[in-house]
Amino acid sequence: MDLKEKVASFPKRPGVYLIRDGEGEVLYVGKAKSLRTRVRSYLRDGGDGRPHIRLLMARARDIDYIITTTEKEALILENSLIKKHHPRYNVELRDDKTYLSLRLSAKEKFPKLTLVRRIKNDGAEYFGPYSSAGKLRETVDLLHKLFPLRQCSDREFTSRTRPCLYHTTRGCPAPCMELIDQAGYGALVDEIRLFLRGRKQKLIERLKSEMKRAAEDERFEEAATLRDRLLAVETTLLKQKAVTHKPVDRDAIGVVREGAEAQFVVLVIRSGVLIDSRAYYFKNLDEDDGEIVSEFIRRYYRENRIVPGEIVIGSDPGEEEREVLEQWLAEKREKKVNIILPKRGERLELLQMACENGEKLLAERRRSKVGYETALEELRQRLSLPAPPRRMECYDISNIQGKNPVGSMVTFLDGFPDKEHYRRFKIKTVEGADDFAMMREVLLRRFARDSGGWEYPDLVVIDGGKGQLAAALAAMEERGAGQVPVIGLAKSRPIPGSEGLKSPERIFLPGRMNPLTPSKNSSAIFLLQRIRDEAHRFAIEFYRKSHRKEAVSSALEKIPGVGPQKRKSLIARFGSLKKVKGATHDELSNAEGIGPTLALEILKHLNNVG
Repeated sequence: MDLKEKVASFPKRPGVYLIRDGEGEVLYVGKAKSLRTRVRSYLRDGGDGRPHIRLLMARARDIDYIITTTEKEALILENSLIKKHHPRYNVELRDDKTYLSLRLSAKEKFPKLTLVRRIKNDGAEYFGPYSSAGKLRETVDLLHKLFPLRQCSDREFTSRTRPCLYHTTRGCPAPCMELIDQAGYGALVDEIRLFLRGRKQKLIERLKSEMKRAAEDERFEEAATLRDRLLAVETTLLKQKAVTHKPVDRDAIGVVREGAEAQFVVLVIRSGVLIDSRAYYFKNLDEDDGEIVSEFIRRYYRENRIVPGEIVIGSDPGEEEREVLEQWLAEKREKKVNIILPKRGERLELLQMACENGEKLLAERRRSKVGYETALEELRQRLSLPAPPRRMECYDISNIQGKNPVGSMVTFLDGFPDKEHYRRFKIKTVEGADDFAMMREVLLRRFARDSGGWEYPDLVVIDGGKGQLAAALAAMEERGAGQVPVIGLAKSRPIPGSEGLKSPERIFLPGRMNPLTPSKNSSAIFLLQRIRDEAHRFAIEFYRKSHRKEAVSSALEKIPGVGPQKRKSLIARFGSLKKVKGATHDELSNAEGIGPTLALEILKHLNNVG
């Protein structure tokens, strides 16, 4: 039985699928709301549009599945199987740091504070993790000065016959010798807990109240100790940077994309205070932003990390995926978790801060990999240009068998993305899957303008070979822009009969029979690959959004009385077919141009209500 026949028998139920090679090795593990629909998309010509899926399916020889009751169960099982098999085609979170956390053994009679590298489900309280081990150890040293809990091991604690040196020099209250009772020691534990949770005002008020009570009772030595502790706490808390007015636990996940590369930055906020920032770099990505954010969340929190009550993201993986992730995270946290896409306010400011850090990190990575002056000069020489191409535009077409075709234009200035001048084009005049005609339409429309942000570039890069280049060149000459340099950049491809070998990237020039084939270490080809990959990503992202809108519109088209304007109104108001289906009669009635009678008709058709 071939794979298509096998997959045709898969159930339309949630579950996990495992794609294997001829040796039975697991190449990829994925989850699906509908196993048959999801895996079938991999078996279409060209796969589901993602290059790494085409490579995966070229090696696939068998596909197994495991049914689950819910998508959340599928997510949990997927994570377990990825940990078990380490499939090469799954995106792994690469993190070369092992973070330290603080563990407070809260269930013990006399708890202590320790540094740990693994968070366990053992009933203890954990704070962190913290990326700087040095700073954390400084913090622990300060905590032991402010709140002198015991530091001895459990064995030392039970076998001690007299107070240790720590009691004499650092003020440990010596619970081992019963010099403090459980209630008095518990007060210290409560104070350190308030400190670590960032509840500064509550801690300060508590210390002031205890100090006043000790003074009134003429326990002046104890009052002086509390006074010193209060002063130290106030001084320390002043150094901490509050980023929110509320004592919330929150992670802000920012991502910056450039083509197939992505830089994630996670800002860790605990009790309203920014305590840490972590960065993760990925390459060879071809999913859209929402998909890679979903994948990142799954990988990031799959390990034994502390899950906060709020996770702020900037790219939407989709309402259903968010709900599944929230359920899974809530189960790990044992409390509710909200994944939030902010539109304004301090959450948006945090997200912007994370993205700004990501942009800087990605720029530093770029500069460390290649000098752009060198790359631009190399392009000038190889392409016989009059000057280095400081402003470059790249074009790509995205469609599946001619459906919902779109074109993208991305602009790079001095080797870096100039996102203000990115443009998108819906193909209007071409029927069927004619990439050459689509490219011609896009270039005709672009070069109909030459001002107001549409100034001519120093170089036009076309994603494709001779055919795409010829179509672009003809359109530019028709618009009187034939003097603008243009090249075609064709991807490397497998060499027939070789074991995994690929041809080099090829640069096609107008009027030249054979392409240029720069070495793979060329700084010029690296820059061209970046701009081509970014154009491809931008086109795919636009295609998927257009395709989703088309699906909603198609479902609404069948409803009598819902014309183009009313479909547009419903899409703008609700965004997805699921939200239209889930809307109440009143919510639909309030949409522009709908009204109570048509709202009832929409609900009947979409929900099969008689």
